[in-house]
Amino acid sequence: MKSKNLNVFTNGLLRENPVLRLVLGTCPTLAVTTAAKNGIGMGIAATIVLVCSNLVISLLRNVIPDKVRIPAFITIIAGFVSVVQMLVKAFTPAIDEALGIYLPLIVVNCIILARAEMFASKNSVLPSILDGLGMGIGFTAVLTLMGAIREFFGAGTILGFAVTSKFISPMIIFLLPPGGFFVFGMLVALSNALAKRKGKPIVEKMGCENCPAKDSCDKSTESCENAKEAE
Repeated sequence: MKSKNLNVFTNGLLRENPVLRLVLGTCPTLAVTTAAKNGIGMGIAATIVLVCSNLVISLLRNVIPDKVRIPAFITIIAGFVSVVQMLVKAFTPAIDEALGIYLPLIVVNCIILARAEMFASKNSVLPSILDGLGMGIGFTAVLTLMGAIREFFGAGTILGFAVTSKFISPMIIFLLPPGGFFVFGMLVALSNALAKRKGKPIVEKMGCENCPAKDSCDKSTESCENAKEAE
């Protein structure tokens, strides 16, 4: 049992890292990682929502009707996002300003909804908490690393402390969208290289094609289309 729980926790850190292996949550990953502290802030907020929503959804998994599970999951997630957003506004207004619209958009973050659909709704409380924690830490680690790289090359600082900015001109492009795509691509390439060396599959699909909840979304879309035709 301990070994199984440990595997659940470590999945999100390495084997199924939500950003580098599953390629989910790329919008906030690219948008907020202009500084390391922004990545830490977004990662912690998403981790809190992941753990809390996984906990509640796991507890209610036998109560929520299958036909309304997705709206129910979104409602639960939205409740925790609202709480986190109010806490961030109250205690860290600078982080709230830096994250902007991407903080409330955690509600529709593919990582959180995918873990609710693929794991929490099918497993007991402790594994669901560990899954949320592992995925959250993996997400936070990648955001922080991307933020640190972009901040270092783009501003010559790390966490706001001057490193090279006093004697080397920063490369501003790293703080712009092209720099975000470049760093993200390099990290995915590095992840693929490490996976290939260990004999594991590399990331070949992007976006919805790589999402673990794709089949559920397809079924939901098909049901909606059938309902419209019936009308």
